[in-house]
Amino acid sequence: MPARRGMSGERIGGALALAFILGFVALALAPFVRFGRVGGFDPQLAGVLQFTLWQAVLSTLLSVFFGAIVALSVARRPTLAGRVWLLRFMAAPMGLPALAVAFGVLAVWGREGAFNSVLSFLGISPKLNVYGITGILIAHTFFNIPLAARLFTAALDRFPPTYWKLAANLGLGRISLFRLVEGPALMAALPGVAGLIFMLCATSFTLVLTLGGGPAATTLEVAIYQALKFDFEPGRAVFLVLVQMLLTGLVLLFLAVFPTPAEERAQQGTGLRRFDGGSPVSKLWDGLVIAAFLVFCGAPFMAILIDGLRADFPHLFADRLFWRALETSAALGLSAALLALLLSWLIAMARVSSGSRLFAGGLDAGGSLILLTPPIVLSTGWFLWLKGGSGFAPHLLVAIINALMALPFALRVLQPAVRSHVERTRRLSESLGLTGHQRLRIIDVPALSRPLLMAFFFALSLSLGDLGAVALFGGEGFVTLPWLIYARLGSYRTTDAAALTLILAVICMAFAVLGTPSERRRGEAGR
Repeated sequence: MPARRGMSGERIGGALALAFILGFVALALAPFVRFGRVGGFDPQLAGVLQFTLWQAVLSTLLSVFFGAIVALSVARRPTLAGRVWLLRFMAAPMGLPALAVAFGVLAVWGREGAFNSVLSFLGISPKLNVYGITGILIAHTFFNIPLAARLFTAALDRFPPTYWKLAANLGLGRISLFRLVEGPALMAALPGVAGLIFMLCATSFTLVLTLGGGPAATTLEVAIYQALKFDFEPGRAVFLVLVQMLLTGLVLLFLAVFPTPAEERAQQGTGLRRFDGGSPVSKLWDGLVIAAFLVFCGAPFMAILIDGLRADFPHLFADRLFWRALETSAALGLSAALLALLLSWLIAMARVSSGSRLFAGGLDAGGSLILLTPPIVLSTGWFLWLKGGSGFAPHLLVAIINALMALPFALRVLQPAVRSHVERTRRLSESLGLTGHQRLRIIDVPALSRPLLMAFFFALSLSLGDLGAVALFGGEGFVTLPWLIYARLGSYRTTDAAALTLILAVICMAFAVLGTPSERRRGEAGR
């Protein structure tokens, strides 16, 4: 009976979280219907839809392919010096604002960037044109190759050391090891990784707006923004939103067919020995792969660092607007991260305890609903609801939108760990009669502290670097670091913008470090 009451409480918590998400999104979409009828399909929309799918598919294929190659090399080197820092570096791009990444890409790959300078030095022409599909693919792969590599590395690190010992005793070669061990692990994680990256690329906004280079490179997200911001055609915007929701909904339906692999404790560091990477050829290949990955993903960071260090930091630190923006960003980030962690915990626990496929499917869809509905649409809908209210402050609204934006990523970290934990400790909890907050305090939180911290800091980094939800409300009375970067760029104060971007990047990387436990903490957790 105690176990049944606990399960019922978990389902109620998940239902409340789902109701909150659905209610918030539904209320945001309702005002659009009042401003005009829903638009229809036209030839221009066909081109927008085609480009959206084309760039998302290409970005996903490139990110998954190269992410898997990097993951195989990293997983083959569990005792690599600085491996934990490499894993932390994989989380850093997700914390950068997309606008800063766009300018970092321009600094490296643009017409006057480092890559074209090398081509000119070598006498090679024509130069690379970074605007259009090329720049979009470069920016998307910058974000998503590290994401794919980290998720694939985690899938490979779940294997216990006995797997690799058995493979060595059987004398499995490189091809056989990949076919029997590594390949199945990658394939099990592939649907979730590819689906997540596809939806991120299909709903990309800032990168496409900055690097698209014209109407020929317009995605559904940008078309929605144009319909709301410039044309003010809510009916057309609603139709575009429905098309986008249908597109990403089909992806979620496809992903629901594939089970999420259970996450066991990662076997890293000195506790794991791989016997398949001792040859000089293997060491050389892994070294080249990791070096190429660091160069590709590190070059925009270096460009941001070099441009940022040229700024006048004493003058910047004397600006009260900077400190107000930092304070607002911190408050919004912490609020959004805590809310994302709470929602992801309620959904994950309800998902494990649910015996209904329909309810479980609803929880999965609710956790990924923000990928279906753009933040700019949620912001605009709530602005239309509340713009007539006196003394309206957007802080709470933006925090909720940022929390929903981070929810799919927090769930990706937390849900597999919760499933594995509940399967291991269910009988122990029932035998001890631990339910509710007692089980949470004694069993759940201590055992799940690592994924909880990872989900929290990941959500915090995403919220700190977001511009989409703030863009509509930003102004002198509501300033965040990303909005201040955007404003400085708009007023051609690029040096200050580079310095602000550097500060934001350092903060997000610090949270990435806190969210990735060291090898010693992994060992302590295992004991």
